[in-house]
Amino acid sequence: MSDLSFFHTPRSVTVIGASDNPDKIGGRPIRYMTTLGYAGALYPVNPARPTIQGLPAFASVEALPEVPDVAVIGVPGQAAVDAVAMCARLGVRGCVVMSSGFGETPDTDGRRRQGEMLRAARETGMRIVGPNTQGLASFGSGAVLGFSTMFTEAPPADGPVAVVSQSGALCSVPYGMLRRRGVGVRYAHATGNDADVTAAELAATVVADPGIRLLLLYLEDIRDPASVEELAEVARRRGVPVVALSGGRSAGGQRAAASHTGALANETRVVDAFFERLGIWRAGSSSELTAAVDLYLRGAASPPVDRPRAGGLAIVSNSGAICVLAADAAADHGLDLATFTGATHERLVAALPAFAATANPVDVTAALMTDSSLFGKVLPVIGSDPGVDACVIGIPVAGRGYDVAAIAADVGAFARDSGVPVAVAIAQPDVGEVFRGEDLAVFDDEAAAVAALAQVTRHGAIAAAAAGRARLSPRRPAGPLRTADEADSLATLAGLGIPTVAVTRCPDVGAAVAAFDALGGVPVVVKGCTAAVTHKSDLGLVRLGLGDAEQVAAATEDILDILARNGIVDSDVIVAPMVTAPVEVMVGAHLDPVFGPVVVLGAGGTLVEVSPDVRVLLPPFTRAEARAAVDSLRMAPLLGAVRGDEAADVDAWVDIAVRLGDEMVRPGSRIAGVDVNPVLLRRGAGGGAVAVDAVVLVDDGGGV
Repeated sequence: MSDLSFFHTPRSVTVIGASDNPDKIGGRPIRYMTTLGYAGALYPVNPARPTIQGLPAFASVEALPEVPDVAVIGVPGQAAVDAVAMCARLGVRGCVVMSSGFGETPDTDGRRRQGEMLRAARETGMRIVGPNTQGLASFGSGAVLGFSTMFTEAPPADGPVAVVSQSGALCSVPYGMLRRRGVGVRYAHATGNDADVTAAELAATVVADPGIRLLLLYLEDIRDPASVEELAEVARRRGVPVVALSGGRSAGGQRAAASHTGALANETRVVDAFFERLGIWRAGSSSELTAAVDLYLRGAASPPVDRPRAGGLAIVSNSGAICVLAADAAADHGLDLATFTGATHERLVAALPAFAATANPVDVTAALMTDSSLFGKVLPVIGSDPGVDACVIGIPVAGRGYDVAAIAADVGAFARDSGVPVAVAIAQPDVGEVFRGEDLAVFDDEAAAVAALAQVTRHGAIAAAAAGRARLSPRRPAGPLRTADEADSLATLAGLGIPTVAVTRCPDVGAAVAAFDALGGVPVVVKGCTAAVTHKSDLGLVRLGLGDAEQVAAATEDILDILARNGIVDSDVIVAPMVTAPVEVMVGAHLDPVFGPVVVLGAGGTLVEVSPDVRVLLPPFTRAEARAAVDSLRMAPLLGAVRGDEAADVDAWVDIAVRLGDEMVRPGSRIAGVDVNPVLLRRGAGGGAVAVDAVVLVDDGGGV
């Protein structure tokens, strides 16, 4: 990545296609820079006018008195390409191409012109933002190199938040949300087509700014994961949380049809795993992108070193109903309520009226109206409890009759002195403003407050876990891919140290009966063995629980006949002992064209694709990370001790996932995909696990 800071603090800027009308696209950058404090030289280029908005205008870029650092281009089509080429020849450092009609369209001429533009820039090393960009806005320097109307609707103010987006709308919307809440924004960048400078590359420069304490990021696609990894590393070094919104569509979304792991590890799940691996919080909507900003800016995602998080939420209100609703919201978000120590309970009893509720949630009741010091009495007690790591304070009714200023001051002092993240829920706007005056994070209701606390505390945890993780593997599918049959697939897994059921390949009925006899007459499974069919049960190629030679012979003859009728020749059957276990799970892996090796684990069996309960991991990962993924599954409670049965041997399942992940990142590996379903998981420590069905995709191109 190159230094892009000249886009933020350019010494000089030219606007090509400048307009005297400050409301037109070519006029807005000039209007913004002349009114928002830009101190550098500003050169409008328009051959039809002697002046533009009171500034001397120039007929061409060549006529400027100096070579500008940045050119903002607002002319259309080929004129934009010609302007870029001229800027490159003159030595301009960067262009912001606002013009549209290039690579974002299906028009071949537009794509050709974008390519021509890039080639001209790359000859000299000039960088391009766009085309089809709303532009860049750096309010710390006043360098507003764009045309967003939102800066008129919501006047700018410098601040600790940066917004970087591939989309103009998803730059303006969060910017507007923040400004309406009084939050200052230093950068509001929209990168458009990302033909050269990507949103992630620009964001890495932004988070390096010492004044930035939070980055909001919108990515329409992730073409270059390495640039996002670089951004995350810079943000981690600076302690800047990154909240991202993404559509979850990778550039290489087509999966190998033979692998259902590709369907389970869909783009959304892979992007989730990618962001979590990097310590980035993935928001689900534009409103969620900004919902917890006030808590982030107050350090809620990074607890003090001397106060590690214990995992407990405290709820305090002057309303019993709000206590109940906040507790319900905590349950919805998986937050545990703190259990107060005996000493805490005794101190609360002493501080509150006899009719108050002193367990968690704490209801100070309407007595707050007559005694405005109640919060000041109870909050320090709660904050000193070792089980409390966050606090929601709900004040649904205050105002006339309440000493709101005193209450707000007590809550503010608690938030500043305790190190406990505090979210305040207040429905009355005028009351909320008093609390905001104490530098408190205020939300409209208890549900929003709890949701924001859940987000920042969990974000802090995933960010801490991300520290020191290795970069993604460079392996990508090289192709062509070949599907191994079941016998060879199981043998491949066994070679990796993964326990597999013993199978015997049999070309005919006689061999199948001999295999049955060799197993000592135990019930067996007979299955068709062919690389041409991956879901064998769909064709009736699986027969279970066969207990005598006649059944084995009949099943073998029938399966070979089905294969022949379907045009599948040179195929065999496999005979294996019938293995059972109380829990069926699955493990899979494949090479994603964008993100590389991906491992999936989850509930197994025939319904895995209909109602998937899976987690995605990007290797390499640790046993602890794989275990955490298992614990997050919906099926996790079924893996514990159930009605006298011992817990399932999850360690054996985790071992398979780790071995598979290690193989997928191994240089020179030829495994491009694996489906292991089911893996039979036994109960009891050391009970083990065994893979009884598998499909392996082999990369005959050798991988990369």
